[in-house]
Amino acid sequence: MTDFTVLTQQYADRTVITVAGEIDLGSCPELVRATLATPLGGRTLQVDVSGVPFMDSSGLNLLLQLRRRLLAEGGRLLVTGLQHQPARLLHLTETYDLLATGSDGTAIGLPLHAG
Repeated sequence: MTDFTVLTQQYADRTVITVAGEIDLGSCPELVRATLATPLGGRTLQVDVSGVPFMDSSGLNLLLQLRRRLLAEGGRLLVTGLQHQPARLLHLTETYDLLATGSDGTAIGLPLHAG
């Protein structure tokens, strides 16, 4: 089993959740807890998955549910830093345009957060 970490950072213009490790059925509950503990109403949530080499359908489902929740609350979801396999999953399921931002994995229109 690989290590899985979730780090949440609050900024004036958005919340950033940085994920490292595989997003699958076993790790999704930890990511769900992080999103539920984060007040998102009307804000932008950036999920940085640059440390995620693998994501299965449960991870995809989680991102789609999160997107739906944010849209209902007047916010938006930005998924950044996609590696090859997660990006391929989004392309195969025709959800890439709903979830991904820039072709280089950066959030369009948002400055990179300071260290």
